[in-house]
Amino acid sequence: MPDTPPDPMTTVSDTYRAIYAVVARIPRGNVATYGQVAALAGLPGRARLVGYALSALAGRSAIPWHRVVNAQGRISPRSCGSEADMEQRLRLEHEGISFDATDRIPLDRFLWRP
Repeated sequence: MPDTPPDPMTTVSDTYRAIYAVVARIPRGNVATYGQVAALAGLPGRARLVGYALSALAGRSAIPWHRVVNAQGRISPRSCGSEADMEQRLRLEHEGISFDATDRIPLDRFLWRP
């Protein structure tokens, strides 16, 4: 019997699971960048994939998706203009993370260093 190619949905699910496992480790009061999560999940250079995986989470997920920001320390706006941007900021502020006058998180202070 010839080998069959892997099911692409299984591959995506496994990839997303690896991303979620990294995000679940980000401590309260810290943030990680999309690129950092990708590298720690064994997916260097796949920061955009991290964004896709996080946007696929259910609304009340236990995964702390809000702790992932872009490389400039900013919340990446959603293309659909959802209220998740404000929710993300409020969750981060509730955890003690501050933003500067340009809406950046000082990564030198809050970046997770596993």
